[in-house]
Amino acid sequence: MNHLKGLKAAYLTLGCKLNFAETASLRDRLEGLGIQTAEEGESADICVVNTCSVTEVADHKCRQAIHRLTRRNPSAFVVVTGCYAQLKADEIARLEGVDLVVGAEQKGRIAELLAQRLADRREESQACHEKEWGPLGEIKTFAPSCSCGERTRFFLKVQDGCDYFCSYCTIPFARGRSRNGSIASMVEQARDVAARGGREIVLTGVNTGDFGRSTGETFLELIRALDEVEGIVRYRISSIEPNLLTDEIIRFCADSRAFMPHFHVPLQSGSDEVLKLMRRRYDTALFAHKMEQIKRWMPDAFIGVDVIVGMRGETDDMFNRAFDFISGLDVSQLHVFPYSERPGTRALQIPGPVAPEAKRERGARLLELSEQKRREHYARFIGTERPVLWEHAREGQPMAGFTDNYVRVRCPEGAMPEDGSISRVRLGGFCDEGACLESFDPRQ
Repeated sequence: MNHLKGLKAAYLTLGCKLNFAETASLRDRLEGLGIQTAEEGESADICVVNTCSVTEVADHKCRQAIHRLTRRNPSAFVVVTGCYAQLKADEIARLEGVDLVVGAEQKGRIAELLAQRLADRREESQACHEKEWGPLGEIKTFAPSCSCGERTRFFLKVQDGCDYFCSYCTIPFARGRSRNGSIASMVEQARDVAARGGREIVLTGVNTGDFGRSTGETFLELIRALDEVEGIVRYRISSIEPNLLTDEIIRFCADSRAFMPHFHVPLQSGSDEVLKLMRRRYDTALFAHKMEQIKRWMPDAFIGVDVIVGMRGETDDMFNRAFDFISGLDVSQLHVFPYSERPGTRALQIPGPVAPEAKRERGARLLELSEQKRREHYARFIGTERPVLWEHAREGQPMAGFTDNYVRVRCPEGAMPEDGSISRVRLGGFCDEGACLESFDPRQ
């Protein structure tokens, strides 16, 4: 591995928190081999692009990102991985400057593959233009990942893949079937985070609540075990399907030592007709029940909700009913995505495509509703005291952090709490930009 020492690598991640966690873990492994992380504007010997393919726009952004990196680093060895790499390996391999395309099954072996290919390239003095890729049925490996990268919070990958095959989604094709590591391995990684000084862990996955599919365990058993890890004071669940968010999980989080009153639950549509078109595994009645249960046991909880607009077959009446349903939910923020047609999905067989202008109008209405709900959630806590975990501040920016129930808080001017520390503060009014609340020392 001596040929790797002193090399510099640049990393670019697109897409979900799971991708960011995997990139951060890869960066840790490469740094362990002597590969330094290139500073911004610094020339890199290796470029790693971890891609997303949730929409056609995501694919386009990936191609643009690859072109930018290869132009800036014309002699670098370029590795492309992630969902786009799995779904369209041949397309990416043909892009100028790409040396290695790594699919989902080999993603955990990138460090090994990179070392091997760089050694070959050194001997041959030429690029490889190779693929390490396999079809859906061959994606069986669970690659562990737990890292914080440049963040204060750690991201622990507990699950990968999905068995649901919703009509609009390519993720099962990109990441394979649902699989996971053991509870014992997750607890060991959480203990390692605590030993490194980490205070908060976000549990990530493609279908997080489906944990246990490959080990015969359950997500409830997992969070019970993690809650007992000394040194970790905060856990958050990045996303969990409503049909897998059991009442037992909700009650446990409400009574637990370290699981925060914060949920992210995908709804996708507030119309039962559209949910059937999407092949989702619940209806609006079940979703509303889950929201009621969360608020019953955790009245102050922050609830984020995913919504897709413009699904094939979604009429104006369906959307209006969905909008009314979502308006009536006691949730805190909406994450709004326009439906994107993906090759190979069953949604393409549904008649009634929605015009782009209609998608934009529907999305704008929901984003306005989201901002209203977020500000209402924040406003409830003005004048109250909450614990805030302060996060690493960007250069020139004030320190900020999040309360237990995910209210973003900006530190008072002149104060500089320690990165990763938790302090109890009184929440003031909205910051100038309206994206967070000001904080004040409750002892004043």
